[in-house]
Amino acid sequence: MDEYNRFVDWEKMDVTIQAQDPKELTCTEFQELKQLARQGYWAKNHSLRAKVYHKLINNIPCRTVTPDANVYRDIVVKIIGKRNSGSLPLPEFVDNSLVPTYCLNAEGIGAVRKIILCIANQFPDISFCPALPSVTALLLHYSKDEAECFEKVCRILACNDPSKRLIDQTFLAFESSCMTFGDLVNKYCQAAHKLMVAVSEDVLEVYSDWQRWLFGELPMVYIARVFDVFLVEGYKVLYRVALALLKFFHKVRAGQPMESDSIQQDIRSFVRDIAKSVSPERLLEKAFAIRLFSRKEIQLLQMANEKALQQKGITVKQKSVASPKRQNVHLAVHAENFKSEIVSVKEMRDIWSWIPERFALCQPLLLFTTLEHGCSLSRFYSHSEGHEPTLLLIKTTAKEVCGAYLSTDWSERRRGGNKLSFFGTGECFVFRLQPEVERYEWVIIKHPELAMSVSEPENHATQASSTLSSSSVPSDPSDRLSPFLSARHFNLPSKTASMFMAGSSECIIIGGGDGQALYLDADLNHGRTSHCNTFNNQPLCSESFQISVLEVWGFRDNMNG
Repeated sequence: MDEYNRFVDWEKMDVTIQAQDPKELTCTEFQELKQLARQGYWAKNHSLRAKVYHKLINNIPCRTVTPDANVYRDIVVKIIGKRNSGSLPLPEFVDNSLVPTYCLNAEGIGAVRKIILCIANQFPDISFCPALPSVTALLLHYSKDEAECFEKVCRILACNDPSKRLIDQTFLAFESSCMTFGDLVNKYCQAAHKLMVAVSEDVLEVYSDWQRWLFGELPMVYIARVFDVFLVEGYKVLYRVALALLKFFHKVRAGQPMESDSIQQDIRSFVRDIAKSVSPERLLEKAFAIRLFSRKEIQLLQMANEKALQQKGITVKQKSVASPKRQNVHLAVHAENFKSEIVSVKEMRDIWSWIPERFALCQPLLLFTTLEHGCSLSRFYSHSEGHEPTLLLIKTTAKEVCGAYLSTDWSERRRGGNKLSFFGTGECFVFRLQPEVERYEWVIIKHPELAMSVSEPENHATQASSTLSSSSVPSDPSDRLSPFLSARHFNLPSKTASMFMAGSSECIIIGGGDGQALYLDADLNHGRTSHCNTFNNQPLCSESFQISVLEVWGFRDNMNG
């Protein structure tokens, strides 16, 4: 262990790490490595972890020319000179990030800045990388000298495997990861998300801290365990752990008053002091208990968020006061410009907090209302087509209010010819606002051909309901259709697309979540819902209802007018 203790302050380090007998790691199979990493096989022996890190990082596929330890030895004197390493300025691309000291001694604390400056010299293409100080500091604990640590970090940065994402190095990548995290929170941590919306003016500003929770606030023993798994499994692990942190924060702090004026500061404080409430083992257990989307699905969601940012010209961090981040829902839904006969400004803001992050940059735009355009399904289609996504709002004569977020252009219905054809993606959801607020999770219509084969319009809703109910809880996760795959957006075969909406000249069917299905007649005066009794929630609205007002809203890009 002596060769790896040069930069370590052993008074700060977990004493149990020194007491463990040396172990060896001989396996090379991914599944076995994955299991050992999650179990913490090399977490209790400092020397073994150092050797495993060296092995895993050396196996990362890199660019042909990747700076190594010899490069560091050649350039460090030229770049650093005789300056005091403790006062060296950090590159702008770390965005004033924390430089955690973890369990480093004085020499190690100074070495971190030297290594980062040399990395900046060798990677001029890095424009935004706030995680770099933490990664460098962590790896220095398990390096023989500065040059070895430099080489390890360089290999992580120079990874050229398109399927193996490691550390964000541009503002576009970082910002889209924050939006993606926000989408995942909206899906997997709805209780915590509801709290964030209630207490913060800008929810994405809170979620933009997600990497800081990991690479900055988490104590050494926790981030090292996370990094063990990260080097084996990749970027998805970071999302898992950040979601688990938010879940624990909500659980521990639920019902308690905020400790500061900022929810951001409260979360940071909770993560710093996480040892008071959650062990590293429990944190990882929680993280891997989340049935997260597949790596491919998250990658597609990330691509969609990047595309949305690029279309709005948000590719670099703005130095002006104007924030490029998610529009505050109070700004996206202007009280003076918004007018609906169905929902209030506050209710629309609640809906806005549920939609995918890339569309929260937009403002609502009224496309169709039965009060102005009449109760015609053909006019409904003509005003809604060409807009994606759309928001459907319904008010019944019994004062019930419900609706649906619809991810796909209604023109897709024509692909089925005269038959009732299903389309859409898993970002669709239905919701109820009156008498109580409820958002229903999406489920998948696994056999849309069953509903398409129904000839009588009145049978459509019943058939769709049974299809939805039978597939709400798939027995085999691999049999689930992807929630974000879209044939039109990602050039995938149509059979891989999830089916949630259907339309014909006779009716509209929307397959919502938790067994909910919504059916609207062609005259837009009458509707029906179906509700699976196996779920412990209230139905969307009355089983049969008369429509008082129906509105369709689009999404206007408020950055480009």
